[in-house]
Amino acid sequence: MERANIISIAKSTLEIEISELEKLKNRIDDEFAKAVEVIHSAKGKLIIVGIGKSAHVGNKIVATLNSTGTPSQFLHASEAIHGDLGVIQKQDVVLCISNSGNSPEIANLVPFLKDYSSALIGMTGNKKSKLAEFSEIILDTHVDLEACPNKLAPTSSTTIQMALGDALAICLMELNNFRENDFAKFHPGGSLGKNLTARVEQFLSSQKPQVTEDAPVRDVIISISASSHGITVVTDEEKIIGVITDGDLRRMLLKGEDVSKVLAKDIMSAHPKTIEKNVLAKEAMKVLKENNIGQLIVTENGKYFGIIDLHKLLDEGII
Repeated sequence: MERANIISIAKSTLEIEISELEKLKNRIDDEFAKAVEVIHSAKGKLIIVGIGKSAHVGNKIVATLNSTGTPSQFLHASEAIHGDLGVIQKQDVVLCISNSGNSPEIANLVPFLKDYSSALIGMTGNKKSKLAEFSEIILDTHVDLEACPNKLAPTSSTTIQMALGDALAICLMELNNFRENDFAKFHPGGSLGKNLTARVEQFLSSQKPQVTEDAPVRDVIISISASSHGITVVTDEEKIIGVITDGDLRRMLLKGEDVSKVLAKDIMSAHPKTIEKNVLAKEAMKVLKENNIGQLIVTENGKYFGIIDLHKLLDEGII
């Protein structure tokens, strides 16, 4: 197949699915709003039920809801009719996803889903199905055209289901006033969470090079060489006086000065960039980038506390 044909097929697929999404947008009505309100007001959790491709969609919607403040759990339809119905409590709301709404597992299950929960919401492409019959709220996900050329593989239909699940999640986020810091609580280990919650002190170097302002060059060289940062901090009883980098040493040598008479205070750069240890790590990254430096001096109440390194922050996903 020619490359141009491949590109044409891809574009056609997207055009079909975009068209179906436009139709879905125009179908959003009071029924959708009612579903959001029922889920939001529920005293229990949201149970999402599905089978086949709809099960994969259901799992994704559950993951999105859980990470955005709406407690949810997935229940596979075939497992439900073999004992797992016990996961549903009377205060829970059930969202059952099925394109046809008539698959044997779903048809057998829906009476129990209705009886065991506080409300049954059906997400289906068939408003005359068994699922629609038992549902108090119907979310219409029918499509006129699947993107699959054989009209067999769920493509447009699963895209519609996924998009509607996202719409539910975003509406619930707004109702719950779920904001950036709330999101971070559920993502503490990922890059997003770290950027929203991680503090400078969590990424401190284990090394804390420092010299006094009257230290000879030999001591400065030893201090810089003993750490991996290429700098040492000039202090007076933990008060920061300045900083000396290996670049400062090279520039001093190029001047041809008598090294035996040079002290730390003669070659240091005064007023170095610093940051308090309890500041967000992403703020430290901002200072490092804006000043084109590789290390930042960390302070505690204005006193020397340690060093934070650009590469350490990058490795940890701080941007």
